[in-house]
Amino acid sequence: MVASEPLEAARARAAEFLLRRHRLRAAEALPWLAAVLAYFFFPGHLAFGTQLLIMVLFTLSLDLILGYAGVVSLGHAAFFGTGAYTAGMLAARYGWGEPITGLLAAGAAAALVGCVSGWFLLRYRGLTLLMLTLATAIMLQELGNARADITGGFEGLTGITIEPLLGRFEYDLYGHTTYLYALAVLFLLFLLVRRIVYSPFGQALTGIRENVRRMHALGSPVHRRLVVAYTIGAAIAGIAGGLFAQANAFVTLGVFGFDRSAAVLVMLILGGAGRLYGAFVGAAAYMLLEDSLAKLSPEFWQFGIGLLLVLTVLFARRGLLGLLEDLGRLLSRRASA
Repeated sequence: MVASEPLEAARARAAEFLLRRHRLRAAEALPWLAAVLAYFFFPGHLAFGTQLLIMVLFTLSLDLILGYAGVVSLGHAAFFGTGAYTAGMLAARYGWGEPITGLLAAGAAAALVGCVSGWFLLRYRGLTLLMLTLATAIMLQELGNARADITGGFEGLTGITIEPLLGRFEYDLYGHTTYLYALAVLFLLFLLVRRIVYSPFGQALTGIRENVRRMHALGSPVHRRLVVAYTIGAAIAGIAGGLFAQANAFVTLGVFGFDRSAAVLVMLILGGAGRLYGAFVGAAAYMLLEDSLAKLSPEFWQFGIGLLLVLTVLFARRGLLGLLEDLGRLLSRRASA
């Protein structure tokens, strides 16, 4: 009985630690407040804002499997593309334009692809895993091209007609409905991911990321937990793809492309992997910089993105969000001194 007391005390301290971390902090309201204010102050840029919210959601899905579980992927666009084509084909080929159920179908299809591929791929590590994830996205892209009668091939999937959201809110040209729709979906899925990463399951994923051999020695079902995390991340990426198809009413095979997988990886590195709000900071920095630089130099805008990435990797190892946190603590210490 005496021997079990230290163990019980350790469990109690761990539970208290998780509960303390899980509590919402006032600063966490800032990105959501900024998103709501953007709706009112930038009504002419809501279409761009919708794409930004979609990429934040896509980056968040990668953060779950890379930032927390430590699974590096170069083919995360496989799930984004699966979700985009699922939602798009349901509306264009089968007349199912109801947005919410179409989004759920997109997430379910991507989760299925993630579960099946993850069961085999996650037995490998390092360069082998990188190449296998990339190959998965390429094979899905070529499958879409081979079935051009259904997907439209490289000409793209057209004729996507989405019904009014909740039967009342029409999709307008300026993007009012799609922006609020994307924001609501992002908020709900963010709460889900936040609950996961602060749960015992999330802590187990962090342990796997830090020392997989030790987790094996502790008897943790490492492979099963990685597959579950990979499947959840795939489902969220699929929902982001479904939102993309519904917002643009057009899908091409580029949604499976390496450029999209690389871009979301860069966004996560810029914002800070393994940090919930890193997806917000990284996606916003990447897309705002891309938009600004493309106007200045349509041919060489990637130079600016590359320079920012190099500076972040060299001088801000925890990403831009970590840099902002360090700056905030420094100013706070100076103010209190």
